[in-house]
Amino acid sequence: MKMDMSQYLDVFLEESKEHLENLNQKLLELEKHPTDVSALNEIFRSAHTLKGMSSTMGFEDLADLTHHMEDILSDLKEGMLAASPPVVDALFRSFDRIQSMIENIERGIGGDSDNRDLIGILNGIKQGHMEAAAVVEAVLPEPENHVLQHSQDIGDLGLNEYDMAVLNEAINAHMRVVSIKVEIDRECLMKTVRAYMVFRSLEEEGEVVKTIPSAQEIDEGKFDSSFRVLLITGSDPGEVCRNLNNISEIQVSECEELHPDSLSVCAPIPVLKESEGLSGEPEAHDQKKGVKSKQTVRVDIERLDNLMNLVGELVMHKGRLEQIGVNRKIVELDETIEQIDRISTDLQAVVMKVRMVPVEQVFNRFPRMVRDLAKELNKEVDFIIEGKETELDRTVIDEIGDPLIHLLRNAIDHGIESSQERVVRGKPVKGTVKLRARHEGNNVYIEVEDDGGGIHTEQVLQKAIEKGLIDAKEAENLTWEETAALLFHSGFSTAYAITEISGRGVGLDVVKNKIESLSGEIFVDSRPEQGTRFRIKLPLTLAIIQALIISVQDEIYAIPLSSVDETTMISSQDIKLIQNQEVIMLRGTVLPLYRLASQLDIPAAQESDIDDIYVVIVRKGERQIGLVVDTLIGQQEIVIKSLGRLFLGIPGIAGAIVAGDGNVRLILDVATLF
Repeated sequence: MKMDMSQYLDVFLEESKEHLENLNQKLLELEKHPTDVSALNEIFRSAHTLKGMSSTMGFEDLADLTHHMEDILSDLKEGMLAASPPVVDALFRSFDRIQSMIENIERGIGGDSDNRDLIGILNGIKQGHMEAAAVVEAVLPEPENHVLQHSQDIGDLGLNEYDMAVLNEAINAHMRVVSIKVEIDRECLMKTVRAYMVFRSLEEEGEVVKTIPSAQEIDEGKFDSSFRVLLITGSDPGEVCRNLNNISEIQVSECEELHPDSLSVCAPIPVLKESEGLSGEPEAHDQKKGVKSKQTVRVDIERLDNLMNLVGELVMHKGRLEQIGVNRKIVELDETIEQIDRISTDLQAVVMKVRMVPVEQVFNRFPRMVRDLAKELNKEVDFIIEGKETELDRTVIDEIGDPLIHLLRNAIDHGIESSQERVVRGKPVKGTVKLRARHEGNNVYIEVEDDGGGIHTEQVLQKAIEKGLIDAKEAENLTWEETAALLFHSGFSTAYAITEISGRGVGLDVVKNKIESLSGEIFVDSRPEQGTRFRIKLPLTLAIIQALIISVQDEIYAIPLSSVDETTMISSQDIKLIQNQEVIMLRGTVLPLYRLASQLDIPAAQESDIDDIYVVIVRKGERQIGLVVDTLIGQQEIVIKSLGRLFLGIPGIAGAIVAGDGNVRLILDVATLF
């Protein structure tokens, strides 16, 4: 009877993505350092696990391709093949195909694929080096201190020079070498699945160096009811084996730690089920359990979104309760509201922390893209990532990938010069592109910087005049900020020829629109012949924010505090007129004034005798702007609600809130209001 594996599909997809990410990262490391043993081990482990998972789930084409990929990796490990550019390219092409097949499985298309082209390439590489008998010696670190020698105790394991070098390196790092014999219940119907579970458990504790029979034979079920594993681990071997015994239909019959000097067998390690306990050292066992790594659990994204929505509703109704308490003057309600305020604030902080994920999740996509693009353009690029641990809200993370792709492609295509040009200009042959992230207050800044040719103002202005965006007279008076703004105009491009990469005028305008839809801003700095830097400013979260509540006529609006620098009060005599623009002097700086009522087309009220005028100083890009409002109501925590598709993209409006009195108020978006 065939088991229904569809219930495990979600787990398969999640774990496959993790292995793909690891494969991509380690293949890039292997390309840079062809003799990197640790990178090769990680690649082999991920490919091996993917093969086992795919075979178990019934995706035979995927398992077959991964199997052939594993053959090449095995030859690399054995030192029979060198990690040359053609070999690494073939591995990358196989990786791309595997990724495409897994994406098809996720979309419900299925995992079938004709991989004969890639399998032919992989077989050709393997056959080619076998026929030439070109055995390439792997450059491995010289072992220090303890050196393992083949002895009678491990002769049956069939360790080669590569395995011995790995063991030497591990022992010098004070790791432990353990020989484990695993017995599977003879009545077990799916022994390959049990074997897979054993390997999954062992991979969490250390590195499997050798198996008898081979890993491939175990995957294919070509073993009786037991197999032996040689494991390198930093954990207590007894604890490792006890964990294996907790897998159903599994029994560890031998668990022996190998001595580092002679590699002789130490005293056998007692192995018990956790329920049986340890009679020898209960206190030590408790201490071991006390320092165990934190447990994690996978949570569906939709559940997190629902949790955030519920917290948002709680915050909204808390505001309404506060309003009722003030209006009705119910003293008994004050203490309860304070408690609810404290609890909801703590709950909100916990939920926000759960939703925060490191930008590494997005940044890890880009090294491969930069590598491929640089090769396509025949440029040498050193790609540096900084601040991968910086955290952002998941909703922002999901949306920021595409803008960063545009900026990185621009940096490599438009920014970095060819090797010949760089040599002529006295620069290093290899260009540098940096992608960095950092926290600053309640915002995250992401920067894309290159040391290329920079943005030439004259070239930008010339293109803008040609496209009719400005005339020659206007071009003479433009500041750098105004010139840079032309780059974000739809259809604008400084490329002279249309290629597959650039020249169609689609890019920076898309980037700007996407960033602004995330309530963010984008700035550009550049110096000719020295490089360009794009800076993206993003809020930490888009769900619950602090806002300044203001009124204009009878309408009440919210302005996100992240856009507000300060508030002030002026008199009508302080307002001057320069070229039909109202301005005031603020600490020696000319500040343009905009009356919010006219910006929002609110009908004018009757003239008031009150001379005091409230001004909210907001920041738009690198400049400050004064917004004239009628009243400053106060600061409030607000829950952003979408206006729906019908009102999506209205300039100046970021969303809406449900106020404490139950009415809907609009949230102003300063970046798109003007």
